[in-house]
This record gives sequence, structure tokens and C-alpha cells, in this order.
Amino acid sequence: MITRRAALMAGAALATTQFVASSAVAEEVMDTSAAKPVDLSALPVRSHRLVAPPFVHEHEQVATTGPTLVKFEMKIIEKEVQVADGAYLQAMTFNGSMPGPLMVVHEGDYVELTMFNPPENLMQHNIDFHAATGALGGGSLTLVNPGEKVVLRFKATRPGTFVYHCAPGGPMIPWHVVSGMSGAIMVLPRDGLKDHMGKPVSYDRVYYIGENDFYIPKDEDGNYKRYEDAGDSYPETLEVMNRLIPTHVTFNGKVGALTGENALTAEQGENVLFVHSQANRDSRPHLIGGHGDLVWEAGKFNNIPDRDLETWFIRGGSAGAALYRFLQPGVYAYVNHNLIEAVNLGATAHVVVGGDWNNDLMEQVMAPTEYNAAYEGKTALP
Repeated sequence: MITRRAALMAGAALATTQFVASSAVAEEVMDTSAAKPVDLSALPVRSHRLVAPPFVHEHEQVATTGPTLVKFEMKIIEKEVQVADGAYLQAMTFNGSMPGPLMVVHEGDYVELTMFNPPENLMQHNIDFHAATGALGGGSLTLVNPGEKVVLRFKATRPGTFVYHCAPGGPMIPWHVVSGMSGAIMVLPRDGLKDHMGKPVSYDRVYYIGENDFYIPKDEDGNYKRYEDAGDSYPETLEVMNRLIPTHVTFNGKVGALTGENALTAEQGENVLFVHSQANRDSRPHLIGGHGDLVWEAGKFNNIPDRDLETWFIRGGSAGAALYRFLQPGVYAYVNHNLIEAVNLGATAHVVVGGDWNNDLMEQVMAPTEYNAAYEGKTALP
């Protein structure tokens, strides 16, 4: 059913900017006002303040109550972001970060999100939860103009890690996604994670790594261009997008965002859960110096996890999870093992692990030393 508000929103989109004209697709806006209401007044209520990735808000790994109404608030922020030296993006973000925050609930919980589109923004936005059922993942019920807010509630019926992203309609969908508007939600089993034998497993730390592909136009001299606002950037960004060759592939919104002083940390013997999402393109996470002890490659906790993986595959439009117990201290590199994208385009993170070296696992028997090439090393030649 096409509502009066849907028609007004389409008109508002045209008035705001020519590039938003395709945002409000009228047949995608639903009116559910005649549906039977659901009484959740008996459920306990819990509110969480979302935090910026790679960190995750406090949560229970094993639910200590029955189903809960879990409330979140999120603000849509349009802003210019530096994604690399000399490269700036007119970003559209959930809560100001790329990716948007990771939400954590349990199977059977009700997720209630209040989403704000501040009046200073230019664009219409919405949110499509891959974890939700119906109404285009909630996209049909959450399309908001600048200056509006919306409240969506859905039941988390499937345990796993799932992408969410903005999907305001037509060509706006890929543009908003590659401008930063994606994130993830993790729906834990009520009794916690299980290994391949069905035994409980837990994590000491959890990090959320959101991978983004960006498409930033260049000028005639090969320098990246800057724009006054998102609408101003659209025509030339679209040309770069349609070539399907990203200028940058980053973890958490910027080249080097998770290296150096911003590197992830852990201690020897800790179990660390890595949640990895890519809303648009395939990725191949690999932990250099480590492994995936247990990997839910497709991110779904009803499935038996794979074991001992060297590299795992994250399908575009999905989120996966990998658990690893760090056995050695030092610096580990967490990369997209398309090494061109990791090294040249930015998809690299570091994990700095404290502890004591174990020579039984690896030992440098002899440090690099000069040798007499005339007499040694012949067996190394063809």
C-alpha cells in the first residue's frame, strides 16, 4: 500500500538533491499499521550504548534470562573522512564510524533500534538487517528524511553474524554502501557458542573488522578529488564505481586504521573472536602467523564450525566469525589475502600479542649469516 508519507518522501527526495531521486521507491515503502500488535510488556528490557569498531559493547556470551527486548540508538552521520594520504571520502555512516557498530543480542531476543537522521544531513537513509524477516530487512519501514527518526523492532530468530546496511532504493543502494553505510549484528545462541563437538567455547576478546571498498575519483593529474558534499561527489563517484575497481580496500574505514598505535591487542593464551563483514565484495581473511581454530565462514552458529583454517572466505553481503587462541607473542598481521588489496590498497590490521616465546613451536636455529657461495648452498640450486 502506498501511503501519503511515501509520496511526500519521494517528493522531498527530489527537492533535496537530484541525486536522491531514486531513493524512495514507493512500492518498497510498506504500511503495517493494520497488523495485529504484539505485547512485549512482560519481557525484561536492556539498553546498550553502541561503541565504535573494532570494539564491541558489553554483552553476555551465555544468556542468563529468557528472551529480552534489547534497545539500541544510532545516528546517521554524513561527513568527509580521510581514508588514506591525500584521499578523502564524502562518507555516509552509521554512528559516525565505518563500519557501523556491531550489535550483539541472543537468539529469541527482540532488537529495537531508534535511528536518527539529523536535519543537517542531505540524504534519505534506512537500514536493511540481513538478520531480520520481512519488509526488505526493515528497509521498507525505516526510510527517513533529514530531521526524522524511526523506531524498528524485529525478532532475532537465527543465530549468527549478519550484515546490516543502508538500502534507500535504486542506484542509491550501492552508493550508500560503498560510502560507508554498513555494519553487522551478532546473534549468539542463548547457551553460547559451540565447537565442532558441540562443546561450549568462549572468547576472551572480540574484535569487529569491517572491510570497505571505496571508489574515489581522480583529477587529470592523478590526484584524488575532494567534494563539497555527498551529492556533489555522486556523478564522478558513480563512474568509478561502475568500473568495479576500488581505489581503496580498508579495514575500519581508513588505511592503517588498525595498525601502529591503533593495532589490536591480545595476550598469549587468550581466545579472540574476529567478526569480519564485507557488505559489497568478497574477502579472504588470513591471520599471518596464526589460524582459524574454529571458523563460522558463513557466520551462522547453527552450522558446525570449520577447524584449523589458514584463510577463510567472506562472501560479499555477509559477515563471518573466526576464533583463535594466540599461542605465541609478537605482531600478527590480519589481512585480506588478496595481497594486492592488503598491501597496496589498505586491507591490513595488526594484532600485538604479549607473552613469552615458545621455542617448541618455532625456533630460529641460526640467525641470518653470510655464507661462502662457492662451497655452500649448492643443493638449493636447480
